Amino acid sequence: MRKVVLSVLAAFLAVLPGCRAKEKPPDPGQLVADLRGPDPEKSGRARLQLITMGEPAVPALAELLRDGGPDERSAAANTRWGMGARGQAAVPDLAVAVGDADPRLRVAAAMALESMGPAAAGAVPALAKALSDREAGVRQSAVRALGAVGPGARAALPILTRMLRRGSWPEAEEAVRRIRRLAPGAVVELGPEEP
Repeated sequence: MRKVVLSVLAAFLAVLPGCRAKEKPPDPGQLVADLRGPDPEKSGRARLQLITMGEPAVPALAELLRDGGPDERSAAANTRWGMGARGQAAVPDLAVAVGDADPRLRVAAAMALESMGPAAAGAVPALAKALSDREAGVRQSAVRALGAVGPGARAALPILTRMLRRGSWPEAEEAVRRIRRLAPGAVVELGPEEP
């Protein structure tokens, strides 16, 4: 009898952990607060959780992008970069950030848009405007983002071809190839400006 009771007790204890309530997902608002905090380890963990969370984290990151300090706004854009296309709800906010006064934020926003690929097509006008930015890093990030968008960035071809006429720019050549769907390394014919 004692062995039976012990067996039943052991079976009960083995099943007990599965009976616990499922952990609820982390709160994006709290993760953003941790991201803003002074503890780099806690901030890094929060960033990774936000990236893993994807779309549900975008509204909290949008608020940080609009209302945070310079470092916090860059952190929000960089976190969105890690999301790739899962953060596509952020395209309008990132398009605005590409024109911000802070060059670090402009670069981070363009890089986040690049990571979204074709999902960032809504930011093409802002990225095309950034091609004339005074900061070389912003121009390079914008041209890479346009290349990542691909054919959806066709509206930027006239600006890109004008830039290529002025001088060699491998990133712009690659962007034109991707937008035109040419094979990697194919010759880029400039011809007349494209509509």
